[in-house]
Amino acid sequence: MIQPLEKLKSYIEKDQFAGYDPYDALNSPLLSGLSFGNKYLRIAFTQGLKRLPANLRPLFLVPKDYNPKGLGLFLWGYAKLYSVKKNAEYLVQIEKILGLLDGCKTSMLLDSSLRGNDKRWGGNDSAELDTGLRRYDGRAGHGWGYNFDWQSRAFFVPKYTPTVVNSSFIGHALLDTFTFTGLSKAREMALPIGNFILHGLHRHQENGTICFSYTPIDHYFVHNANLLGASLLIRLFKVTEKKEYRDTALAALAYSMKHQHPDGSWFYAEKDISHWIDSFHTGFNLQAIRYFLDLGFAEEYRPQYEEGVRFYADNFFLADGTPKYYHDRVYPLDIHSPAQAVVFFSGMGKEYEELTNKILNWMIENMQGPNGAFYFQKHKYYTNKIPYMRWGQAWAYHALTEYL
Repeated sequence: MIQPLEKLKSYIEKDQFAGYDPYDALNSPLLSGLSFGNKYLRIAFTQGLKRLPANLRPLFLVPKDYNPKGLGLFLWGYAKLYSVKKNAEYLVQIEKILGLLDGCKTSMLLDSSLRGNDKRWGGNDSAELDTGLRRYDGRAGHGWGYNFDWQSRAFFVPKYTPTVVNSSFIGHALLDTFTFTGLSKAREMALPIGNFILHGLHRHQENGTICFSYTPIDHYFVHNANLLGASLLIRLFKVTEKKEYRDTALAALAYSMKHQHPDGSWFYAEKDISHWIDSFHTGFNLQAIRYFLDLGFAEEYRPQYEEGVRFYADNFFLADGTPKYYHDRVYPLDIHSPAQAVVFFSGMGKEYEELTNKILNWMIENMQGPNGAFYFQKHKYYTNKIPYMRWGQAWAYHALTEYL
């Protein structure tokens, strides 16, 4: 396992953590201009580049760039390496990534009049969007988004609009970095994320429970986003003792636990159009819940958590460790699926050691190329070998270092 990790480490350091992303099509000045701001053209261009097994991004002038979530996952990996071996080289990379993350965060303005509406929140490179655009002074914390504009079926998100998913993963990485290295900058960067989650997101209220929106500009309520935000809040409560963090985290946890199915699974979201069950988002849910249990909270949900773990282990992996994308069908074989599984099951002890090893071995043998980079997806009749920096390399690096 050390050799695959070293090969990947050499690859990501050669490109200094910058690269392409499956969803970065609108970073092309050509495709962005040709979309004319049209929702369906934006989706078509993004999905077109994502699905093509040939990388046409250089042709369309898409630049290699730093992705905030990718940086957070790389930070997590180097911090874990440093916890195993106090190598000064790892500390140099940690400090470099902290600087990069500090430079691409979006600070938020504490303005309660913005809560509950659809004004666009942005910053950094989103200046072409003048509708509702504001500069934020940081009083409501900060978060991280993506380094590209992205269009969903429901809404358009300008680049660097903070998401609760990115901000939570980065927050967990920052807290662990502080724990492993003692670098106060990591802790200082993590603390304001709590205010962003509390004050920057919409909430769906349901019988005393809440669900966080994905970003400050949408009303899309997704279980993994909700649980990840809640898990960071509960960790920040242990650091700050702010009761509002604890109470809000538990209310958000209660929402998603209420919607867990009897077999242990979750839909991606409760809207009818989101009733699928996939591997890595299930893993995110379980990882988030485990933070509560590890910190001594929510014992009443342990049986549901354990049922979720059983569903995850029993429904998403073939006998040889092949990771299915959905619970009821295999393809595409996506690098996210084995990577998140290795991250999660590496923390589950002896009971899942055999499964973890099978998944890890499959991931290395089937998804890692000769240059150390990991492929994007394997389909039934072809393989997309584009080495996306966030989607593939950052997640694989996180997985390989968590396995140590």
